[in-house]
Amino acid sequence: MALDVAAVQRALRAAGLDGWLLYDFHGSNPIATRLAGLDGGGHMTTRRWYYLVPADGTPRKLVHAIESGNLDAVPGEKAVYAGRQQLEAGLTQLLAGVRRVAMEYSPECAIPYLSRVDAGTAEAIRRRGVEIVSSGDLVQQFEAAWTPEQLASHRSASDALYRIKDRAFEAAAKALKDGTPLTEYELQQRMVAWFGEERLVSDSAPVVAIGGNAGNPHYLPTAGHTRRLVPDEVLLLDLWGRHPEQGAVFADITWVGTTGTAVPSDVARAFGAVAGARDAAIAVVEDAARAGGDLRGWQVDQAARRVLQEQGYGDRILHRTGHSLGEQVHGNGVHLDDYETHDDRRLLPGTGFTIEPGLYFESFGVRTEINMFRGEREAVVTGPRQTEIIVLGS
Repeated sequence: MALDVAAVQRALRAAGLDGWLLYDFHGSNPIATRLAGLDGGGHMTTRRWYYLVPADGTPRKLVHAIESGNLDAVPGEKAVYAGRQQLEAGLTQLLAGVRRVAMEYSPECAIPYLSRVDAGTAEAIRRRGVEIVSSGDLVQQFEAAWTPEQLASHRSASDALYRIKDRAFEAAAKALKDGTPLTEYELQQRMVAWFGEERLVSDSAPVVAIGGNAGNPHYLPTAGHTRRLVPDEVLLLDLWGRHPEQGAVFADITWVGTTGTAVPSDVARAFGAVAGARDAAIAVVEDAARAGGDLRGWQVDQAARRVLQEQGYGDRILHRTGHSLGEQVHGNGVHLDDYETHDDRRLLPGTGFTIEPGLYFESFGVRTEINMFRGEREAVVTGPRQTEIIVLGS
């Protein structure tokens, strides 16, 4: 991706920052690697490099002599080092005149997805009289925000996931009706084949979980560890994917059904709670977008969890309400989280994310997951919402 230096500098001045310092060693900071144009292959990144975008003036680079061309894709003046004394002097020169700089850092690692700068590097920066602040909102604006083409790719992937979800439930219903044995793993592998038909790629096969396995949010069946689909159980499907083209972004959905002829009352009540929590979170995001308001990830998480807690399910929550979507299924933007972390980043225009509250029990689990995109003055859900559990038995 091309880094818009002029836009970055405007954002830095608006935030009262002297610069944004990107740093990486051996791929330790994938955010910086992507922004610097090093994520496309063809580069050896075995040495430390630094790239400073100042609020005003020309960007500055510090690279190792044996990898001196690694930052040639971004503009700026280049300094080269080899020995550690040259590195020390080069870093001092790079930071000359800088007093307050953004880096991929989160105080006390409150947001580990963002916190990519190691403590020793932070010490080296601070020893030069430079204050480090979080680059969280800069990362969202310049790495996590979608282009119109990416939004279109997300919508296309989302449509494909819904078709696969429908085929999976239809296959499960047919197997139950015909009395044909079908395991979680066999259904999962059918879905994998449908991913190929839909031109979707993913970092994992889908989650297909029945009964107590649905009570494990990250359960994945394997050939050696799988359950047969039997009547009167919850069946949970969680599937995520994107198109293979460079820059395409993920969609990620979760739906639940029952292999019985009716939904048990405890399952129906739990699903009603998660659907209500989902809709409360959606409403908070929609209201903020219409008003142009400042909304943080933790606030959306609280809105959803409040619904679950008020209905007595507080001890059945195991994870945050949602995560950023990007070229990886867990993107680098804000997560909807005040449970696992306290994500105080803003939901900025141009970003996409999931909303996926869930409740987990020994004998079943329920989760409903949709995707949202926040525009300048509106926020939209990019696919259908599940309103009731699908009945697969007959």
